[in-house]
Amino acid sequence: MTRPMRVLGIDPGLTRMGMGVVEGSVGRPLTLVDVNVLRTSSQLPVAERLVSIEIGIDAWLDEHRPDAVAVERVFARSDSSTIMGTAQASAIALVCAARRGLPVALHTPSEVKAAVSGNGRADKAQVGAMVTRILRLDAPPKPADAADALALAITHIWRGGAQSRLDAAVAAARSRA
Repeated sequence: MTRPMRVLGIDPGLTRMGMGVVEGSVGRPLTLVDVNVLRTSSQLPVAERLVSIEIGIDAWLDEHRPDAVAVERVFARSDSSTIMGTAQASAIALVCAARRGLPVALHTPSEVKAAVSGNGRADKAQVGAMVTRILRLDAPPKPADAADALALAITHIWRGGAQSRLDAAVAAARSRA
C-alpha cells in the first residue's frame, strides 16, 4: 500500500484565500487535516496584502508539511474586476510552493467540480455537500472558499496522484528507449 499523500489545496483570492489540507490515497478514506480562510483587508495596499498572503501560506506549509500543493487555475470570467487580485494571490501560492521544491498542480474549477461531485457544472452548495460527505464532516465547511480549497486537495489526491504516476512511467519508458 502506498503512503498517504498530504495535499494543501488553495482557492486563491486577494480578500479571501481558502486553504485546506487533506490526507489520503486513491481508494481509501480521506482525512481533513485543517481548513481555514486567510483574509486581507481591502483597505490595505495590494503589495501589503500579498505579503500577508505569503506569510499565511508559508505558515501553513511549515505547520502541515504537504507533499504537494493544488491551486485553482485562474481563468477569465465575466467578473473581470477580481481576476487581477486572484491571479496575484495565485502567483504568491505558486512561488511559496516552488521555493520549497513542492510539486504544484493547477486544477480548473470544472475539473474540481467533476472530481468531487461527478458534475463539472455543480454549484457551490453541491461541492460543499460532497466535500462534507467525502471527508465525513458534520457540516459543510464555511465559507465556500474553505470548501473549495478542500475540494482542490481532494481532486489532487484522486487525480494528481494518478497523473504523477503516469508521468513517472512515461519518463521511465523514455529513459529506457
